[in-house]
Amino acid sequence: MRETLLEAARIAARETLPVFRTAMAVDNKDAGGFDPVTEADRRTEQAIRQFIAGRFPDHAIAGEEWDDKETGSPYRWVIDPIDGTRSFICGIPLWGTLIGLLFEDRAVAGLLSQPFIGETFVGLPGEATYSRGGQQTTLRVSEVTELDAARMMTTTPELFRRRPAILKAFRNLEARVQLSRYGADCYAYGLLAAGRIDLVVEPDLKAVDIAPLLSIIREAGGIVSTFDGGPAEAGGDVIAAATPQLHAAARALLNAG
Repeated sequence: MRETLLEAARIAARETLPVFRTAMAVDNKDAGGFDPVTEADRRTEQAIRQFIAGRFPDHAIAGEEWDDKETGSPYRWVIDPIDGTRSFICGIPLWGTLIGLLFEDRAVAGLLSQPFIGETFVGLPGEATYSRGGQQTTLRVSEVTELDAARMMTTTPELFRRRPAILKAFRNLEARVQLSRYGADCYAYGLLAAGRIDLVVEPDLKAVDIAPLLSIIREAGGIVSTFDGGPAEAGGDVIAAATPQLHAAARALLNAG
């Protein structure tokens, strides 16, 4: 499974890297706002889909840019070809390719690849690893249990603005943590698994935004759920934390109403 994930990442990089930091056409998928997509998103997902379908023709596939492939299999691949398209079109290197595998709707493997930086995070049963420059190390979350010692990230507070009650709760949580940073997209979850930050809180995620990251975080020792404590494989309002104590404290504030 590791080699399948890594080869899919290499295939994706051949599509994304030649386009990054070049002039590109950007389409908007949201008439009421701005949800950008580029031809690189579409081509990259197609390339990953073709590779996976060649190896596992009976597996289902869900992606960000194309219709789901339904097969009736308990195995489902989940693909976000460029997570952080806003960063991608601005030349910011904190975007990544996400590829995950679910079995009976439970995440069992996942990859976060950042080809421009040259970093790869992989989660498999019993292991979570980080690779860069040919060197591989084991991922392990921090041991932070208290909010006042926690380093928290979210992509942007704008994610919360359409839901005032959740925005207020997030601001209360932000006031309690040691520091809060914005803008990392999927990279924040890799940093959590690596023990560099302790908490990620984001609302309204799609399955493709979070499902590929779950195995990485869990196998590194972290905990991920929706705000109500449910599974995060389908997306929604998500809390990812280094420790159960930190997760519970963040959940309590976010659900305080």
